[in-house]
Amino acid sequence: MRADGRLGVVTLVDRLVHGGAERLAAEIATRLDPQRFASTLCVTRWSDAGHAASGDLPQRLRAGAEAAGVGFLGLHRRGPWDLPAWSPLVRLLRGGSVQIVHGHMFGSNVWAVVLGRLARVPVVVVHEHTWAFTGGRLRGVVDRRLIAAGSDVVIACSQEDRRRMIERQRIAPELVRFVPNGIDGRAPTPGRDVRAELGIARDAPVVGSVGALRAQKRFDVLLRAAAELAPRCPGVRVVLAGEGAERPRLEALAAELGLGDTLLMLGARDDVPDVLQALDVAVVSSDFEGSPLSVMEYMEAGLPVVATAVGGLPQMIDDGVHGVLVPRRDPAALAGAIEGLLADPRRRRELGAAGRRRRRAEFDLGVMVARVEQLYEQLYAARGGGPAVVAS
Repeated sequence: MRADGRLGVVTLVDRLVHGGAERLAAEIATRLDPQRFASTLCVTRWSDAGHAASGDLPQRLRAGAEAAGVGFLGLHRRGPWDLPAWSPLVRLLRGGSVQIVHGHMFGSNVWAVVLGRLARVPVVVVHEHTWAFTGGRLRGVVDRRLIAAGSDVVIACSQEDRRRMIERQRIAPELVRFVPNGIDGRAPTPGRDVRAELGIARDAPVVGSVGALRAQKRFDVLLRAAAELAPRCPGVRVVLAGEGAERPRLEALAAELGLGDTLLMLGARDDVPDVLQALDVAVVSSDFEGSPLSVMEYMEAGLPVVATAVGGLPQMIDDGVHGVLVPRRDPAALAGAIEGLLADPRRRRELGAAGRRRRRAEFDLGVMVARVEQLYEQLYAARGGGPAVVAS
């Protein structure tokens, strides 16, 4: 423990981009109780090129952390084996002021274990955000024999992820803790009309999705569903807010499908609550998910959600209560579920209201951070560090 009675915590994340996991890592680091924790956010690939598609988000997250009294450490790694670039973090970990290192996602989890143990940091926490189970046998071996074996706890963001870690990757059950994700629930800007800004008619049916343009999200399935919807739902518009490596492929597919004005690709947006006010139905077309923040944002906006029945989504969206679940990679089923909701405004309102109630009761960022704080203190005490003392 530090001389001031607080526990020193280093949060490790690869980049600050428009992904839910990266944003959540920064928010946890920023919101730790400053009376009990001395928090540092370490971004291990801090570069203009790596953050180019995220606009001013990285600098805003950094500024928010520093304004809250959180230390910031940006490493300028040129590649995975640029070992000298790790020197500032190694010095910090070996300096005696850090009691907990918390990695987020696969790469940072590996480095949290390796560097944390070499520096004799008392507690190492690793955090999976959906990405487990997708890298073949080698990934499974690394997850089990390096990451899990070298950490004090593995945080899973959904019960389904926890089950799969235990059953498929054979990680010891006592190592895996379920901590639900959460959001703040930002209110939209009063009086703003995003539909008008985008040139969408007030009475047009609007479907949308928010997320990084990654292969996992399978936005191509949403585009194929849109092609089926267009002739059946006159004037329908599909809004896609996000940026990423899949954009060129999605643009080519949209042209091939002849979507034209049906599809609006907005790029990365910082005004998600305002964008969501323009939608009638929110969609998740992913191949796999943990506990996505975007779904919580849809629920907070009072939107019914049509989602693929994968990963942790069935634990968030009860079919017929908060939205509609469909099989993955099935554009026809996705289009049918969306069409059914567009045709039934009353059902949309009922599902959306139920989703908002659930979000506020179960998926709150403050509750999540409190659980993480409690876990830190329990793990440090179990390592013989004793209870944390609140600084006066």
